[in-house]
Amino acid sequence: MQSYLDPSSGQTWPLDTPRWCGDGQAPLLLTPRNGISRADIATGSRSIWRYAAALPWQPRAPITMGEGCTPLVERRLGQGTALLKCEWFMPTGSFKDRGASVMLSLLADQGITAVLEDSSGNGGAAVSAYAAAGGLAATIFVPDSTSPAKTVQSRAAGATIRLIPGSRQDCADAALRESANLFYASHNWQPFFLEGTKTLAYELWEDLGFRAPDNVIVPCGAGSNVLGCWLGFSELFRIGQIAKLPRIWAAQPANCGPIARAALGLPAVEAKPTIAEGTAIAQPIRLAECLNALRQSQGGAVLVEEAEIAAAALALARTGIYVEPTCAQAAAAYDLLRTQGRIAERETTIVVLTGTGLKATPRYAEMLGVAL
Repeated sequence: MQSYLDPSSGQTWPLDTPRWCGDGQAPLLLTPRNGISRADIATGSRSIWRYAAALPWQPRAPITMGEGCTPLVERRLGQGTALLKCEWFMPTGSFKDRGASVMLSLLADQGITAVLEDSSGNGGAAVSAYAAAGGLAATIFVPDSTSPAKTVQSRAAGATIRLIPGSRQDCADAALRESANLFYASHNWQPFFLEGTKTLAYELWEDLGFRAPDNVIVPCGAGSNVLGCWLGFSELFRIGQIAKLPRIWAAQPANCGPIARAALGLPAVEAKPTIAEGTAIAQPIRLAECLNALRQSQGGAVLVEEAEIAAAALALARTGIYVEPTCAQAAAAYDLLRTQGRIAERETTIVVLTGTGLKATPRYAEMLGVAL
């Protein structure tokens, strides 16, 4: 029987009471469990719910819109050939649909009817859409400096948008205070969200004929995909479905890469603006867990410069792959890792591309010198 787990103290709590943090607002995981075999896959379901047997429990009414089962496309990237996992093939255009679908399905099964999130980007859009699909009320806190265009997707889904004066951190602090009144279904805090992102590991395992890749390169902000891959592949390893863990590599912008800097043993520096804005998380709450995942997988981290991110985004676009600069940094990281000899051409390497370029039109216009 799984429980909520505070990985820093080892304290646990039963799953039958909804919670998003531990005592003293410690971020939570779930207690470890074994994975599933190929016989446990619900092959009749073309979504992440084909892996429902790997979740803590199966909700009575999953909130699903066909998320998952995304394409795996081979491309030449600089010094080698990689497999691109096209995670923007999702209902709201980003990988966060995996986490939102599972998180809100399980919370709704526990009786939660209204949720709070703080995100002006893909997290807010995913929570808003899946709340709408499941009949839950969603309130999204965003900084008052946020461009109105960034909240349109959430507003269209019927979410209530609250503009919070100040910085992104002020917005997060306001959400923490409001959590006393409204359940905080944060994609950064709620451990059920990671249960959704771990389906990426199961899907890659199935994509590759039920084996693990050698490397998975992930664009990393707060670390939900790093942790999701680590959780999923660890479960498969424990049950003997894969012979070893893939090496997980976290790609972060040099302008704002606290997880990568810590993994590389570099001192912390003040964050600066980056075109990879979806990963611009200056104070990730799961830093320790992410470092543990990178270490246990024998992977590591890469810091990518702004010019390298822009070049990777345009290079991908010129092969037909139109993604946010935020995730194009994973492609840039692949080239750097190949050049540095840290991964080999003969290895099977997955580059995870998390969001559609359609959400980054102003960024592409800037890179192309086009006036909007």
